[in-house]
Amino acid sequence: MTPDASVSAPVHTRLPVDTRDGPVTLAVADRDGLVAWYGRVLGFVEQARSATRSVLGAAGGAALLVLDQKPGLPAHDQRTAGLFHVAYLVPSREDLARWVAHVAAQRIPIEGASDHLVSEAFYLSDPEGNGIEVYRDRPRGEWRRKGDEIAMDTLAADVQGLLALGTRLPAWTGAASGTTVGHVHLKVADLDAARRFYVETLGMDLMTTYPGALFVAAGGYHHHFGLNVWRSKGRPKPAREEYGLAETTIVVPDAAALAATATRLATAGYRADSGDGAVITVDPAGNRLRLAIGEATAEALLAA
Repeated sequence: MTPDASVSAPVHTRLPVDTRDGPVTLAVADRDGLVAWYGRVLGFVEQARSATRSVLGAAGGAALLVLDQKPGLPAHDQRTAGLFHVAYLVPSREDLARWVAHVAAQRIPIEGASDHLVSEAFYLSDPEGNGIEVYRDRPRGEWRRKGDEIAMDTLAADVQGLLALGTRLPAWTGAASGTTVGHVHLKVADLDAARRFYVETLGMDLMTTYPGALFVAAGGYHHHFGLNVWRSKGRPKPAREEYGLAETTIVVPDAAALAATATRLATAGYRADSGDGAVITVDPAGNRLRLAIGEATAEALLAA
């Protein structure tokens, strides 16, 4: 049969359902000090090391964090776009409870703890001021909906219940091997511009909204990215290099998904630099994203 020329090929406008977050790269002043801190506090191990970079993750697990030593950069202005926090997702409530017992025993400062309905989360910052969330998800069958959105809230966490559970379990010995980057929360300059980029062009779905914030994801997850203007409204990331967030990664399943996303970005006028199985783009607030196929090895991340 001769193909009907009037029937066009399908246009892929959304990211695949198995899209997820990959490792985050931070520009840092004291790499060795942070390697030690992430080991002591989060249980990360150094999976690979070069003259200027260290790749961290759980022992036997995926790479989660790249620390890029950069001498003499200015500090990140917290009132501008950039990193709000990197959120590390542990596999179970028991894993979270064991970590909570660990930080309590070690008197590690925690800045907040919240029940978000879909998850239980704890917040802290590393010694260079990079925000961190450690959380566990409730099963998807327990997530509630609010109209077209997933219901999320910020309620008091059951800290005492988690602490009691953690003290009954075997002692925490490090990050669980199934720990992943569950989501990345970014500060942006303009929510309408962020929606156009992340939802209309990149191809994520709007999952829920807060005053001054959007939460977007692929595949029905509660969010792969949080985007807020709480401190950064109208203030994009400075063009000069600075300490803090250098790059965050979005992992897509195959070359077709990567190519389709690159085409959407370029057609909409956004940067879409391709090479080495990845596409580099920058959101309207100046946050740099790497779209890559599959899991990168620690050795590959040293050279990225």
